[in-house]
Amino acid sequence: MAEQRDRRKKGNRNREKESEWQERVVQIRRVTKVVKGGKKLSFRAIVVVGNERGQVGVGVGKAGDVIGAVKKGVADAKKHTITVPLNKASSIPHRVNGEAGGARVMMRPASAGTGVIAGGAVRTVLELAGVRNILAKQLGSSNPLNNARAAVDGLSTLRTFGDVAKERDIPLEQVFS
Repeated sequence: MAEQRDRRKKGNRNREKESEWQERVVQIRRVTKVVKGGKKLSFRAIVVVGNERGQVGVGVGKAGDVIGAVKKGVADAKKHTITVPLNKASSIPHRVNGEAGGARVMMRPASAGTGVIAGGAVRTVLELAGVRNILAKQLGSSNPLNNARAAVDGLSTLRTFGDVAKERDIPLEQVFS
């Protein structure tokens, strides 16, 4: 009896650790592959995973059923997480552009209280990254996978003023002048 209780506690603890990551399905598509005997159906899921504290990832999973595709997408997204430097206003430190395929995403920092002004997959990526105030615009393609990847590409190139000062071997005050 006591062993079962301990197992349940361990299971709950593992769930609590995993629950810090939020996952959102951006798109589920039914895809087909033409083979000798006809068409083989499967599902593709685009999933964004983030902890709302500066870490986010985009993943794709394909499987014969939707649940399997989502699980594979979550695993892929966790493999490809990036860390986003956020400033005190829960915004990004500077303007940035990201590209993936035919999609381009432009992101600008915003003052506190602005909120997330973005659409589609880019909005999901920014919210799960923990960005609270930002202006973003999708340019080019409207493909949700490429737009999500473009947003991650842009966020991965962000640098803080401290990082820039360290790279240049100069004091932080000199970066601003």
